[in-house]
Amino acid sequence: MERTISLKRVTKETDITLTLNLDGKGTCSIETGIPFMDHMLNLFAVHGGFDLDITAKGDLEVDDHHTVEDMGIVLGQAISKALGERKGINRYGEATLPMDEALVGVYLDLSNRPYLCYQVVYPVQKTGAFDLELIEEFFRALSFNGGITLHIHKICGKNGHHIAEAAFKGFARALSQAVQVTGDEAVPPSSKGVL
Repeated sequence: MERTISLKRVTKETDITLTLNLDGKGTCSIETGIPFMDHMLNLFAVHGGFDLDITAKGDLEVDDHHTVEDMGIVLGQAISKALGERKGINRYGEATLPMDEALVGVYLDLSNRPYLCYQVVYPVQKTGAFDLELIEEFFRALSFNGGITLHIHKICGKNGHHIAEAAFKGFARALSQAVQVTGDEAVPPSSKGVL
């Protein structure tokens, strides 16, 4: 089963091209115009073992919000399309990820029922020039467009960069676990017979 998808989204605010391979080796090329998001998406690809190419152009003269949210939309759509009918997948994934003093738990279900529970409070508003509240917007857009029930909980942490990094790495590890084909590829992992 080929689990590679390419998507393009163009609005008056953003222009995003993305290619995702769920069965990759962690190679990536990321150019979003937002260095912090380049770093986070690179971590996602490497720690999840996903091949990911993203080129994003947005109205950064306004702020980073539209670009970050729209990248979440496109990545969520790509995950959903690459999974198809979600037959034979593990479905669930979890990771508790330490990053120095920070510890973040990520738990997800590829249920096709989108929901985000984001219990992360940052001790600072920004890391460098990046507004950390946008991370929640990214994961909300991703979970709702990907059909993912997603819980992200900060267990501890004092450094905003470390907390964010633990969230992205944890999400990558949990998603990698959930997308693995572990069962009958003709049957979705649900007692309902469909996801």
